[in-house]
Amino acid sequence: MRKKPSLTYVLSHPIQYISPLLRSLSQKCNLEVYYFSDASVRGAFDKGFGRKVVWDVPLLDGYQSKFVKNLSPYDTVSNRFFELINPDILGQLRKSNAEIVVVNGWMYFSFVFTMIAAKLLGKQLWLRAENPLHQELRKRGWVLSLKKILLGRLIFPMVDRFLYIGSHSKAFFEYYGVKPGQLIYTPYSVDNERFAHDYETLRSQRAALRQELGIPADAKVILSTAKYITPKRPLDLLAAFAQLNLPNACLVMVGDGPMRGEMESFIAKESLQNVYLTGFVNQSHIPKYYAVADVFVLCSGMGETWGLSVNEAMNFALPVCVSNTCGCSADLVQNNVNGFTFNEGDVAALAESLRRTLTDEVFRKEAGAASQRLIKPYSIDTIVTNLLNAATDSAN
Repeated sequence: MRKKPSLTYVLSHPIQYISPLLRSLSQKCNLEVYYFSDASVRGAFDKGFGRKVVWDVPLLDGYQSKFVKNLSPYDTVSNRFFELINPDILGQLRKSNAEIVVVNGWMYFSFVFTMIAAKLLGKQLWLRAENPLHQELRKRGWVLSLKKILLGRLIFPMVDRFLYIGSHSKAFFEYYGVKPGQLIYTPYSVDNERFAHDYETLRSQRAALRQELGIPADAKVILSTAKYITPKRPLDLLAAFAQLNLPNACLVMVGDGPMRGEMESFIAKESLQNVYLTGFVNQSHIPKYYAVADVFVLCSGMGETWGLSVNEAMNFALPVCVSNTCGCSADLVQNNVNGFTFNEGDVAALAESLRRTLTDEVFRKEAGAASQRLIKPYSIDTIVTNLLNAATDSAN
Protein backbone atom coordinates (compact mmCIF):
# COMPACT_ATOMS: atom_id res chain seq x y z
CA MET A 1 0.00 0.00 0.00
CA ARG A 2 1.33 3.43 -0.98
CA LYS A 3 2.24 5.62 1.98
CA LYS A 4 0.16 8.77 2.42
CA PRO A 5 2.11 11.96 1.70
CA SER A 6 2.64 14.32 4.64
CA LEU A 7 2.14 18.06 4.15
CA THR A 8 2.43 21.09 6.38
CA TYR A 9 0.27 23.96 5.09
CA VAL A 10 0.99 27.44 6.47
CA LEU A 11 -1.50 30.31 6.06
CA SER A 12 -2.02 33.78 7.44
CA HIS A 13 -5.52 33.10 8.80
CA PRO A 14 -8.55 30.87 8.12
CA ILE A 15 -9.97 31.78 4.69
CA GLN A 16 -13.44 30.75 3.58
CA TYR A 17 -12.24 29.81 0.09
CA ILE A 18 -9.30 27.67 1.26
CA SER A 19 -10.93 25.75 4.12
CA PRO A 20 -12.80 23.37 1.75
CA LEU A 21 -9.47 22.55 0.08
CA LEU A 22 -7.88 21.76 3.45
CA ARG A 23 -10.81 19.49 4.36
CA SER A 24 -10.39 17.56 1.14
CA LEU A 25 -6.59 17.36 1.47
CA SER A 26 -6.86 16.04 5.00
CA GLN A 27 -8.79 13.02 3.71
CA LYS A 28 -6.05 12.09 1.24
CA CYS A 29 -2.82 12.90 3.12
CA ASN A 30 -1.34 13.52 6.54
CA LEU A 31 -2.02 17.24 6.81
CA GLU A 32 -0.88 19.78 9.39
CA VAL A 33 -2.26 23.32 9.10
CA TYR A 34 -0.75 26.28 10.93
CA TYR A 35 -2.36 29.72 11.08
CA PHE A 36 -0.62 32.93 12.12
CA SER A 37 -3.79 34.87 13.03
CA ASP A 38 -7.32 34.13 14.23
CA ALA A 39 -8.73 37.45 12.96
CA SER A 40 -11.27 35.84 10.62
CA VAL A 41 -12.53 33.48 13.34
CA ARG A 42 -12.99 35.96 16.18
CA GLY A 43 -14.19 38.66 13.80
CA ALA A 44 -11.89 41.58 13.08
CA PHE A 45 -12.69 44.95 11.51
CA ASP A 46 -12.59 44.71 7.71
CA LYS A 47 -11.61 48.02 6.11
CA GLY A 48 -13.05 46.98 2.75
CA PHE A 49 -16.51 46.33 4.16
CA GLY A 50 -16.18 49.09 6.76
CA ARG A 51 -17.37 46.79 9.54
CA LYS A 52 -16.50 43.82 11.72
CA VAL A 53 -16.90 40.58 9.77
CA VAL A 54 -17.51 37.07 11.10
CA TRP A 55 -18.04 34.54 8.32
CA ASP A 56 -20.99 32.20 8.79
CA VAL A 57 -19.49 29.18 7.03
CA PRO A 58 -17.24 26.65 8.83
CA LEU A 59 -13.58 27.66 8.62
CA LEU A 60 -11.93 25.11 10.91
CA ASP A 61 -14.12 22.00 10.57
CA GLY A 62 -12.88 18.80 8.96
CA TYR A 63 -9.12 19.11 9.42
CA GLN A 64 -6.57 19.59 12.19
CA SER A 65 -5.14 23.08 12.64
CA LYS A 66 -3.20 25.13 15.14
CA PHE A 67 -2.78 28.86 15.71
CA VAL A 68 0.82 29.95 16.22
CA LYS A 69 1.24 32.85 18.65
CA ASN A 70 1.51 36.20 16.90
CA LEU A 71 3.86 38.73 18.53
CA SER A 72 2.84 41.59 16.25
CA PRO A 73 0.99 44.56 17.83
CA TYR A 74 -1.42 44.63 14.86
CA ASP A 75 -4.90 43.17 15.21
CA THR A 76 -5.69 42.77 11.51
CA VAL A 77 -4.47 40.86 8.46
CA SER A 78 -4.26 43.35 5.61
CA ASN A 79 -0.96 42.65 3.82
CA ARG A 80 1.33 44.79 5.97
CA PHE A 81 4.62 42.91 6.26
CA PHE A 82 4.97 43.01 10.04
CA GLU A 83 1.33 42.23 10.87
CA LEU A 84 2.39 38.62 11.38
CA ILE A 85 5.43 37.81 13.54
CA ASN A 86 5.23 34.17 14.62
CA PRO A 87 8.70 32.83 15.49
CA ASP A 88 7.32 29.69 17.16
CA ILE A 89 6.61 28.24 13.72
CA LEU A 90 10.27 27.14 13.78
CA GLY A 91 9.58 24.92 16.78
CA GLN A 92 6.43 23.53 15.17
CA LEU A 93 8.27 22.63 11.97
CA ARG A 94 11.11 21.08 13.93
CA LYS A 95 8.66 18.72 15.67
CA SER A 96 6.84 17.87 12.45
CA ASN A 97 7.51 14.71 10.44
CA ALA A 98 6.11 16.26 7.27
CA GLU A 99 8.69 16.51 4.51
CA ILE A 100 6.86 19.22 2.54
CA VAL A 101 5.95 22.72 3.75
CA VAL A 102 3.46 24.72 1.66
CA VAL A 103 3.51 28.48 2.21
CA ASN A 104 0.70 30.66 0.87
CA GLY A 105 2.62 33.73 -0.31
CA TRP A 106 5.48 35.93 0.86
CA MET A 107 3.74 39.15 1.89
CA TYR A 108 4.30 38.72 5.65
CA PHE A 109 7.40 38.45 7.80
CA SER A 110 6.22 35.09 9.13
CA PHE A 111 5.93 33.65 5.62
CA VAL A 112 9.52 34.55 4.77
CA PHE A 113 10.63 33.29 8.20
CA THR A 114 8.82 30.00 7.55
CA MET A 115 10.55 29.59 4.21
CA ILE A 116 13.97 30.05 5.78
CA ALA A 117 13.09 27.73 8.65
CA ALA A 118 11.86 25.00 6.30
CA LYS A 119 15.08 25.05 4.32
CA LEU A 120 17.26 25.07 7.44
CA LEU A 121 15.38 21.99 8.64
CA GLY A 122 15.95 20.20 5.34
CA LYS A 123 12.31 20.18 4.24
CA GLN A 124 10.92 20.70 0.76
CA LEU A 125 9.44 24.17 0.34
CA TRP A 126 6.45 24.68 -1.90
CA LEU A 127 5.03 28.14 -2.59
CA ARG A 128 1.51 29.01 -3.71
CA ALA A 129 0.78 32.53 -4.94
CA GLU A 130 -1.78 34.30 -7.10
CA ASN A 131 0.16 37.24 -8.59
CA PRO A 132 -0.72 37.73 -12.29
CA LEU A 133 2.06 38.81 -14.67
CA HIS A 134 -0.11 41.20 -16.69
CA GLN A 135 -0.66 43.29 -13.55
CA GLU A 136 2.96 42.93 -12.48
CA LEU A 137 4.19 44.46 -15.74
CA ARG A 138 2.15 47.61 -15.09
CA LYS A 139 4.42 48.44 -12.16
CA ARG A 140 7.33 50.86 -12.42
CA GLY A 141 10.61 49.69 -13.87
CA TRP A 142 12.58 50.16 -10.66
CA VAL A 143 10.01 48.07 -8.77
CA LEU A 144 10.39 45.22 -11.24
CA SER A 145 14.18 45.46 -11.05
CA LEU A 146 14.07 45.32 -7.25
CA LYS A 147 11.72 42.33 -7.31
CA LYS A 148 14.00 40.56 -9.77
CA ILE A 149 16.55 40.65 -6.96
CA LEU A 150 14.22 39.96 -4.01
CA LEU A 151 12.19 37.23 -5.68
CA GLY A 152 14.40 35.98 -8.49
CA ARG A 153 17.64 35.81 -6.51
CA LEU A 154 16.70 35.59 -2.83
CA ILE A 155 13.27 34.05 -2.22
CA PHE A 156 12.50 31.86 -5.24
CA PRO A 157 15.85 29.98 -5.18
CA MET A 158 14.78 28.58 -1.78
CA VAL A 159 11.57 27.12 -3.25
CA ASP A 160 11.40 23.58 -4.63
CA ARG A 161 7.95 23.71 -6.26
CA PHE A 162 5.66 26.57 -7.26
CA LEU A 163 1.87 26.24 -7.19
CA TYR A 164 0.27 28.43 -9.86
CA ILE A 165 -3.43 29.22 -10.05
CA GLY A 166 -3.91 30.15 -13.70
CA SER A 167 -2.19 31.26 -16.89
CA HIS A 168 -1.23 34.75 -15.66
CA SER A 169 0.06 33.24 -12.40
CA LYS A 170 2.20 30.73 -14.30
CA ALA A 171 3.61 33.53 -16.46
CA PHE A 172 4.47 35.51 -13.31
CA PHE A 173 6.58 32.69 -11.92
CA GLU A 174 8.29 32.13 -15.27
CA TYR A 175 9.06 35.85 -15.54
CA TYR A 176 11.01 35.62 -12.28
CA GLY A 177 13.02 32.63 -13.39
CA VAL A 178 10.99 29.57 -12.31
CA LYS A 179 11.62 26.53 -14.50
CA PRO A 180 8.70 24.58 -16.05
CA GLY A 181 9.60 21.43 -14.10
CA GLN A 182 9.10 23.29 -10.82
CA LEU A 183 5.49 24.27 -11.56
CA ILE A 184 2.37 22.55 -10.22
CA TYR A 185 -1.07 23.54 -11.52
CA THR A 186 -3.44 24.25 -8.63
CA PRO A 187 -6.32 26.19 -10.21
CA TYR A 188 -8.03 28.85 -8.12
CA SER A 189 -11.28 27.22 -7.12
CA VAL A 190 -14.33 27.49 -4.95
CA ASP A 191 -16.24 24.58 -3.47
CA ASN A 192 -17.94 23.57 -6.71
CA GLU A 193 -19.89 20.80 -5.00
CA ARG A 194 -21.41 23.22 -2.51
CA PHE A 195 -22.38 25.75 -5.17
CA ALA A 196 -23.70 23.10 -7.55
CA HIS A 197 -25.90 21.82 -4.73
CA ASP A 198 -27.11 25.35 -3.96
CA TYR A 199 -27.85 25.89 -7.65
CA GLU A 200 -29.97 22.76 -7.90
CA THR A 201 -31.77 23.63 -4.66
CA LEU A 202 -32.48 27.27 -5.45
CA ARG A 203 -33.10 27.30 -9.21
CA SER A 204 -36.76 26.34 -8.75
CA GLN A 205 -37.23 29.05 -6.09
CA ARG A 206 -36.27 31.97 -8.32
CA ALA A 207 -39.61 33.78 -8.10
CA ALA A 208 -39.91 33.32 -4.33
CA LEU A 209 -36.32 34.46 -3.80
CA ARG A 210 -36.89 37.61 -5.83
CA GLN A 211 -39.89 38.43 -3.69
CA GLU A 212 -37.84 37.76 -0.53
CA LEU A 213 -35.00 40.01 -1.72
CA GLY A 214 -37.29 42.77 -2.99
CA ILE A 215 -36.32 42.35 -6.65
CA PRO A 216 -39.01 42.72 -9.36
CA ALA A 217 -40.20 39.34 -10.59
CA ASP A 218 -39.86 40.16 -14.31
CA ALA A 219 -36.61 42.20 -14.19
CA LYS A 220 -33.40 41.31 -16.01
CA VAL A 221 -30.93 41.25 -13.11
CA ILE A 222 -27.32 42.37 -13.38
CA LEU A 223 -25.37 41.16 -10.36
CA SER A 224 -22.05 42.08 -8.79
CA THR A 225 -20.66 40.84 -5.47
CA ALA A 226 -17.77 43.04 -4.38
CA LYS A 227 -16.66 45.45 -1.72
CA TYR A 228 -17.41 49.11 -2.44
CA ILE A 229 -13.76 50.08 -2.79
CA THR A 230 -11.71 51.77 -5.51
CA PRO A 231 -9.94 48.63 -6.84
CA LYS A 232 -13.33 47.02 -7.52
CA ARG A 233 -14.39 50.05 -9.65
CA PRO A 234 -18.09 50.06 -8.65
CA LEU A 235 -18.67 53.44 -10.35
CA ASP A 236 -17.79 51.85 -13.70
CA LEU A 237 -20.68 49.44 -13.29
CA LEU A 238 -23.08 52.20 -12.26
CA ALA A 239 -22.00 54.28 -15.27
CA ALA A 240 -22.46 51.30 -17.59
CA PHE A 241 -25.93 50.68 -16.16
CA ALA A 242 -26.78 54.33 -16.82
CA GLN A 243 -25.60 54.01 -20.43
CA LEU A 244 -27.46 50.74 -20.87
CA ASN A 245 -30.78 52.44 -20.18
CA LEU A 246 -32.56 49.17 -20.77
CA PRO A 247 -36.20 48.93 -19.73
CA ASN A 248 -36.88 46.24 -17.18
CA ALA A 249 -33.22 45.89 -16.17
CA CYS A 250 -32.07 46.20 -12.57
CA LEU A 251 -28.66 46.28 -10.95
CA VAL A 252 -27.95 44.44 -7.69
CA MET A 253 -24.62 45.29 -6.06
CA VAL A 254 -24.00 42.92 -3.16
CA GLY A 255 -21.49 44.41 -0.75
CA ASP A 256 -20.60 47.46 1.26
CA GLY A 257 -17.65 49.73 1.90
CA PRO A 258 -16.25 53.27 2.00
CA MET A 259 -17.41 54.19 -1.53
CA ARG A 260 -21.08 53.73 -0.70
CA GLY A 261 -21.71 57.45 -0.27
CA GLU A 262 -20.08 58.24 -3.60
CA MET A 263 -22.12 55.53 -5.28
CA GLU A 264 -25.36 56.82 -3.78
CA SER A 265 -24.50 60.33 -5.00
CA PHE A 266 -23.95 59.01 -8.52
CA ILE A 267 -27.26 57.14 -8.44
CA ALA A 268 -29.08 60.31 -7.35
CA LYS A 269 -27.29 62.52 -9.86
CA GLU A 270 -28.11 60.21 -12.77
CA SER A 271 -31.64 59.53 -11.47
CA LEU A 272 -31.02 55.81 -11.75
CA GLN A 273 -33.89 53.50 -10.94
CA ASN A 274 -33.80 49.85 -9.90
CA VAL A 275 -30.34 49.90 -8.33
CA TYR A 276 -30.00 47.87 -5.14
CA LEU A 277 -27.06 48.38 -2.77
CA THR A 278 -27.55 45.47 -0.43
CA GLY A 279 -25.00 46.11 2.30
CA PHE A 280 -22.85 43.27 3.63
CA VAL A 281 -24.20 39.80 2.85
CA ASN A 282 -22.60 36.79 4.51
CA GLN A 283 -21.44 33.65 2.71
CA SER A 284 -24.43 31.44 3.40
CA HIS A 285 -26.83 33.96 1.81
CA ILE A 286 -24.79 34.84 -1.29
CA PRO A 287 -26.20 31.91 -3.33
CA LYS A 288 -29.67 33.45 -3.20
CA TYR A 289 -28.42 36.40 -5.24
CA TYR A 290 -26.73 34.20 -7.84
CA ALA A 291 -29.97 32.25 -8.14
CA VAL A 292 -32.02 35.32 -9.10
CA ALA A 293 -29.47 36.91 -11.46
CA ASP A 294 -29.29 36.89 -15.26
CA VAL A 295 -25.70 38.07 -15.73
CA PHE A 296 -22.70 38.59 -13.45
CA VAL A 297 -20.17 41.43 -13.63
CA LEU A 298 -16.67 41.89 -12.20
CA CYS A 299 -15.10 45.13 -13.38
CA SER A 300 -12.11 45.31 -11.00
CA GLY A 301 -8.74 46.84 -11.73
CA MET A 302 -5.29 46.36 -10.27
CA GLY A 303 -5.22 44.09 -7.23
CA GLU A 304 -7.92 41.67 -8.43
CA THR A 305 -5.45 38.82 -8.75
CA TRP A 306 -8.18 36.33 -9.70
CA GLY A 307 -11.83 36.99 -8.79
CA LEU A 308 -13.37 33.91 -7.16
CA SER A 309 -16.82 35.45 -7.35
CA VAL A 310 -16.65 34.64 -11.08
CA ASN A 311 -16.16 30.96 -10.22
CA GLU A 312 -19.21 31.14 -7.97
CA ALA A 313 -21.36 32.82 -10.61
CA MET A 314 -20.37 30.29 -13.27
CA ASN A 315 -21.48 27.46 -10.98
CA PHE A 316 -24.92 29.12 -11.10
CA ALA A 317 -25.02 29.00 -14.92
CA LEU A 318 -24.55 32.75 -15.29
CA PRO A 319 -22.98 34.54 -18.24
CA VAL A 320 -20.10 36.69 -17.00
CA CYS A 321 -18.71 40.08 -18.00
CA VAL A 322 -15.20 40.51 -16.61
CA SER A 323 -12.56 43.22 -17.01
CA ASN A 324 -9.34 42.09 -18.67
CA THR A 325 -7.34 43.19 -15.61
CA CYS A 326 -8.94 40.54 -13.40
CA GLY A 327 -6.60 37.59 -13.06
CA CYS A 328 -9.29 35.06 -14.01
CA SER A 329 -10.28 36.74 -17.28
CA ALA A 330 -7.85 34.82 -19.47
CA ASP A 331 -8.85 31.45 -18.03
CA LEU A 332 -12.55 31.57 -17.20
CA VAL A 333 -14.02 33.85 -19.87
CA GLN A 334 -14.36 32.91 -23.53
CA ASN A 335 -15.69 35.86 -25.50
CA ASN A 336 -19.05 35.23 -27.13
CA VAL A 337 -19.15 31.77 -25.50
CA ASN A 338 -19.85 32.23 -21.79
CA GLY A 339 -19.71 36.01 -21.69
CA PHE A 340 -17.34 38.83 -22.47
CA THR A 341 -14.14 40.49 -21.36
CA PHE A 342 -13.66 44.24 -21.70
CA ASN A 343 -10.83 46.66 -21.12
CA GLU A 344 -10.66 47.92 -17.54
CA GLY A 345 -12.48 51.24 -17.31
CA ASP A 346 -14.17 50.94 -20.74
CA VAL A 347 -17.70 51.71 -19.60
CA ALA A 348 -19.12 51.71 -23.13
CA ALA A 349 -17.76 48.21 -23.81
CA LEU A 350 -19.19 46.94 -20.52
CA ALA A 351 -22.58 48.48 -21.33
CA GLU A 352 -22.58 46.86 -24.76
CA SER A 353 -21.64 43.47 -23.30
CA LEU A 354 -24.56 43.74 -20.87
CA ARG A 355 -26.91 44.82 -23.66
CA ARG A 356 -25.96 41.84 -25.82
CA THR A 357 -26.37 39.42 -22.92
CA LEU A 358 -29.69 40.74 -21.63
CA THR A 359 -31.43 41.23 -24.97
CA ASP A 360 -30.45 37.91 -26.57
CA GLU A 361 -32.31 35.21 -24.70
CA VAL A 362 -30.78 32.35 -26.69
CA PHE A 363 -27.24 33.59 -26.15
CA ARG A 364 -27.84 34.15 -22.44
CA LYS A 365 -28.98 30.58 -21.91
CA GLU A 366 -26.18 29.12 -24.02
CA ALA A 367 -23.60 31.27 -22.27
CA GLY A 368 -24.88 30.19 -18.86
CA ALA A 369 -24.61 26.54 -19.82
CA ALA A 370 -21.10 27.17 -21.14
CA SER A 371 -20.13 28.76 -17.81
CA GLN A 372 -21.21 25.64 -15.92
CA ARG A 373 -19.25 23.45 -18.31
CA LEU A 374 -16.09 25.57 -18.27
CA ILE A 375 -15.89 25.91 -14.48
CA LYS A 376 -15.88 22.17 -13.72
CA PRO A 377 -12.10 21.62 -14.12
CA TYR A 378 -11.42 24.55 -11.77
CA SER A 379 -12.06 22.36 -8.80
CA ILE A 380 -10.69 21.32 -5.44
CA ASP A 381 -10.39 17.76 -6.78
CA THR A 382 -7.98 19.01 -9.45
CA ILE A 383 -5.84 20.77 -6.84
CA VAL A 384 -5.73 17.76 -4.52
CA THR A 385 -4.88 15.33 -7.33
CA ASN A 386 -2.06 17.50 -8.66
CA LEU A 387 -0.62 18.19 -5.22
CA LEU A 388 -0.62 14.55 -4.17
CA ASN A 389 0.86 13.39 -7.47
CA ALA A 390 3.67 15.92 -7.08
CA ALA A 391 4.21 14.92 -3.46
CA THR A 392 4.44 11.24 -4.43
CA ASP A 393 6.88 12.03 -7.24
CA SER A 394 9.01 14.06 -4.84
CA ALA A 395 9.18 11.16 -2.39
CA ASN A 396 10.42 8.73 -5.07
